[in-house]
Amino acid sequence: MKLTVVAAGRIRSGPERDMIDDYAARATAAGRGVALGPLEEIQVEPKKTDKTSVTAAIFARVSEGAALVVLDERGTALTSPDFAAALAAWRDGGRRETAFVIGGADGFEADARRRADLVLAFGPQTWPHKLARAMLCEQIYRAVSILAGSPYHRD
Repeated sequence: MKLTVVAAGRIRSGPERDMIDDYAARATAAGRGVALGPLEEIQVEPKKTDKTSVTAAIFARVSEGAALVVLDERGTALTSPDFAAALAAWRDGGRRETAFVIGGADGFEADARRRADLVLAFGPQTWPHKLARAMLCEQIYRAVSILAGSPYHRD
């Protein structure tokens, strides 16, 4: 199952970019044996930055039929094993792709959360977009490593 992060804004060089690229490469490599990956990142730069335009631009890049994970502070905070189990369930249920979407500074239109298979939060705090993207890629890698039986995650 392909894994895609679709996010508003472009992250250029720097520590966050390095972390995103590193965890994406790790997830891609570790996922080969468990039918997960590659992990691809799509950076969306809409011409207009209002919530409606950003939501439309991001959702235009999500494949039809993909399991949809919307990152939102009002979402559910999952443990890493529960997150891995969700990925495995979509994979085992025949989904060809999971798309993780991160909105702009104002988030998504309310309809985006209703369309999601999962609304995911990294706790009740609001995180900077660069860090949220790096944290998401790390959690995807962690989930893949859990499913692959790697010792990366420790309970």
